[in-house]
Amino acid sequence: MTLKQRLASGDVLHGTWCGLDHPSLVQILGQAGFDFIALDMQHSFNTFGSLNVMIDALDKTGAASMVRVPWNTPDYIMRALDLGAEAVIVPMVNTAQEAKSAADACRYAPAGTRSWGPIWSVPRGRLVEHDEGDGRSVCVVMIETADGLANLDDILAVEGVDAIYIGPNDLSLSLGLSRVHYTASDKLRATIIDIVKRCNRAGKIVGIDCTGAEQAHYWRDQGCNFTISASDAGLLFKAASDAARALRGEAVADIPKADIASI
Repeated sequence: MTLKQRLASGDVLHGTWCGLDHPSLVQILGQAGFDFIALDMQHSFNTFGSLNVMIDALDKTGAASMVRVPWNTPDYIMRALDLGAEAVIVPMVNTAQEAKSAADACRYAPAGTRSWGPIWSVPRGRLVEHDEGDGRSVCVVMIETADGLANLDDILAVEGVDAIYIGPNDLSLSLGLSRVHYTASDKLRATIIDIVKRCNRAGKIVGIDCTGAEQAHYWRDQGCNFTISASDAGLLFKAASDAARALRGEAVADIPKADIASI
């Protein structure tokens, strides 16, 4: 079953960010049991020079791949899909026109403007035809600004936008709340819940960036369809620091919940 099919089925999926650009690391994450791995290109060490190797390594584990592109431009989106990403997360989408540009770049003509270029057909021994490509690709646009929030209903109405992903950090900054976490701001929490409910009513998949199982389960219960609630660097640091503290006979430390995963 593809990632798109799993999301459409109503399953609640959970993933982690991967920002450290090493194929061995992403293979470990791919085998760890997450529903998908989100390869970040906006705030990370990943580049298009490393992305092909990272997606290929992840593909060998059978785990689904999302890629957050650096910006909402067709070349970034098309290239991520050509390299094998099942979903593309597009940051800082503020208007319906910007959402349509992202959605069009995820679909071949006549549904969109994606260019035909199956560069992985030889290395992976399989040609993905245009109709299968359209059937697999997931266009995820981020709502993380005051403008995006104001235009949410118009964005939700754009054909080809499969999912909304909420970025609480930038949303909080854009709303003038400083970088406050939603666990400490009733206004931000209420705003995010409103976004989730509006997505639910529109029949759109909605996800959110959060930290840890407790928060992921909270947003699942509020109506979110997927979460990204950890990061490779955070998971590695937590495991390493716990091991070091245990060797010294010290209590295991808690990582600040507001900062470890949200990038």
